Amino acid sequence: MWPAGFQFVVFPAPAGKALLHPALLWLVLMASLTISCGQQTDEGAQGEWLRGTQKEKLSTLERQLRGFDVAMVEMGYRYQELYWAGVEKNWDYARYQVEKIALVMEWGLERRPRRRASAEDFLRNALPPVKAAAEARDSIQFLVSFDSLTAGCNQCHAKEKLPYFAVRRPLTKPSPIGK
Repeated sequence: MWPAGFQFVVFPAPAGKALLHPALLWLVLMASLTISCGQQTDEGAQGEWLRGTQKEKLSTLERQLRGFDVAMVEMGYRYQELYWAGVEKNWDYARYQVEKIALVMEWGLERRPRRRASAEDFLRNALPPVKAAAEARDSIQFLVSFDSLTAGCNQCHAKEKLPYFAVRRPLTKPSPIGK
């Protein structure tokens, strides 16, 4: 059970929006558990890395979450999952991945708003046709729109002067999730 005096603090999130990025939520939860459980550890031991004033702690968390590169790691995973979901005709999972890709992009852009201009075309033009194909349960439309999505990824990377981040269709399936 929870230690005496332990409290969960819950803040209402706007309708349809998550309050915290899952990674940030995890960091905050771990920090809260360490503090509220009254753990006494040696200098530099696990659980003691989040120090200073509230502002300093938030700065540390921001640094840990970093910028857009962390979002792109998740994006790569979801991109692959999206592809295999469409190939396997797991349309609900494909729609789920499209929604998560949009969310990851938005959260990444929240951290790095200067990248929005490059990402707008992707969000507005490359992603919706893939969602429409998944909703239509149309394999051919899905593959055509997925290839356009891939081109959109590469166009965005080129706009950001990162053309060596060349995206292509996945060759192997990274996860056991399937239909």
